[in-house]
Amino acid sequence: MNALNQLAPFILMFVVLYFLMIRPQMRRQKQERNFIQEMKIGDKVITKGGMHGRIVELTEESCVIETLAGKIKFERSAISMELSAKLKK
Repeated sequence: MNALNQLAPFILMFVVLYFLMIRPQMRRQKQERNFIQEMKIGDKVITKGGMHGRIVELTEESCVIETLAGKIKFERSAISMELSAKLKK
């Protein structure tokens, strides 16, 4: 029983750490993965670097975005989910 009392604070700290840090991060990663998979031609997006444009071509790993300067090829992971969501509102 004494050993359980000594381990209880560590177990409680792990549970709190899981619900406050690990679980929300895992949920965010899942949302980001779904966003990247659901992109389609014609979507207006913003890259993580701040480039605004519209998707004109898509492949498994990359996309071509049409901007005012022309067409630029980016990796799908370079598209910002948060910034693009603000653009759609």
